[in-house]
Amino acid sequence: MLNRTNIKLLLVDDDDDDYFLTCDYIKQISGQSIGVSWAKSFSMAINYLTKEKFDICFFDFRLGAKTGLDLLRVVQEHRIATPMVMLTGKGHKEIDEEAMKLGAMDYLIKSELDAEKIERCIRYSLERAQTLQSLRESEAQYKSIFDNIQQAIVLTSPSDGSFLYFNPEVSVLTGYSSEELRNMTTTSLFGSTSSRQHFASQLAQFGRLDNYEAWLITKTGEKKLCQINAFKRTDSNGFEYFLGVVRDITNLRKAEKEHVISEKVAATGRLIRTLAHEVRNPLTNINLSVDQLASELQEEDLSFFLEIIKRNSNRIGDLITELLNSYRPATITLNSCSGNQVVEESILHALDRINLKNIQLSKDLCEDIPIQLDAEQMKIALVNIIINAVEAMETSKGGLDIQTLIRDSHYCIKIKDNGMGMSSEQLDRLFEPYFTSKSNGFGLGLSATLNIIQSHKGYIEVESTLGEGSTFVVCIPI
Repeated sequence: MLNRTNIKLLLVDDDDDDYFLTCDYIKQISGQSIGVSWAKSFSMAINYLTKEKFDICFFDFRLGAKTGLDLLRVVQEHRIATPMVMLTGKGHKEIDEEAMKLGAMDYLIKSELDAEKIERCIRYSLERAQTLQSLRESEAQYKSIFDNIQQAIVLTSPSDGSFLYFNPEVSVLTGYSSEELRNMTTTSLFGSTSSRQHFASQLAQFGRLDNYEAWLITKTGEKKLCQINAFKRTDSNGFEYFLGVVRDITNLRKAEKEHVISEKVAATGRLIRTLAHEVRNPLTNINLSVDQLASELQEEDLSFFLEIIKRNSNRIGDLITELLNSYRPATITLNSCSGNQVVEESILHALDRINLKNIQLSKDLCEDIPIQLDAEQMKIALVNIIINAVEAMETSKGGLDIQTLIRDSHYCIKIKDNGMGMSSEQLDRLFEPYFTSKSNGFGLGLSATLNIIQSHKGYIEVESTLGEGSTFVVCIPI
């Protein structure tokens, strides 16, 4: 028997006899108070359903020019939550299946009706409606969580990488609109088919990937390092899909790298100051001793050797001074400058070297803005990078791209070459003093460059691929 009392039922039927017969069956249901409202037509039914709340609705398949399927479509369109049960003259499999697809809870054949069947149908329909309502509420709750969580969540197809679901944070991460994402695949974000296939094959093999790191490409072409936690899932229909939670860790890794560089610079600076102190003490004694010997020595042949000692002692002293200067915070005087003008003048200082090697130069400068710079110091830093780029490229085959852009409240200068590139080991040692791959270099240029940029409270990013070239991005706060 039904557990609910005072049930409000809407009966939609344009046949008077069928209406009274159905009402008789309903009255035979004991222990219940079921109030029946009668809609004699399709339009009356719509009026009732849109203006009043019913616990359940029985409707005839034949409703004049309209059918019960038309009624179900209107109910679906208006998102009416009333459980719907279709009454048919005789069973028709295709119609019954279509009704269930459109949201009907059940269907009953009029010729087989009795009080027991109606009672059971009402009970099952109300229970199912309650279950569906609970599911909808849970779905809405979880959707609200997914839509508001500050991490990108995606469901994708394993076969082609198409998006099955994504929350708004995916658009924030990638720069693509919801409409654009629906018409694209994850291959576009991974940047290549091979990188996406590697991710998909790993996930298919292991069933889940924890903290998988991959470079994703945004709509503007920016590369973002992302950490992906992904799972392979199968729904109730046996359809496989990938669930992924994506977190942008670009700034985190950048901060970690900057911290490592700063720690290395600080540690190296401490070591250099200690060594300089320990070397200068005996060096001073050597110089004093040489001066004393020179004043007392009469033989010219031996004086020649004292001059050698003196000259090399001075050379050691100069090297120590130069090394200390490279690790002493650069003294800068900030003034409001045109960022683009500083870049143009830096290029001009290196133009002879660019022309001598017949390097193809391209510039793309953003709208000019004033920034706080020590223009002369910054030009030294930029010229060091540009000269290194020029020397890394082959004569008449090189291409140097210099671009300025505004990014995250920073004025950024991007210097890209197609030279020999660097290995990961070279990248790790890039800003160490006296580290150089050039036969005629001292390895202090980039150390000084880093010093100048850090004195401006800026930072430098470096990407390089061996045999393909390098990209330096200098960013100064606006």
